[in-house]
Amino acid sequence: MRYIVTLFWAFMLGQVVSYIGSALTHGTYNFVLTTIVSLLTGLFVILVGIISQPAKEVAHKH
Repeated sequence: MRYIVTLFWAFMLGQVVSYIGSALTHGTYNFVLTTIVSLLTGLFVILVGIISQPAKEVAHKH
């Protein structure tokens, strides 16, 4: 569930940043390109979160 929430917020924040950025620079707003870049950025953040977690050590009983 946390991955879906991360992708949702990456999508929403990416759209907002792209819309405001295009308005400030008098550029064109491209929904499809912004969606692709936002979701790829969200996937990158998820992968960094997974990779950066320390490995769980298994306790050996003797």
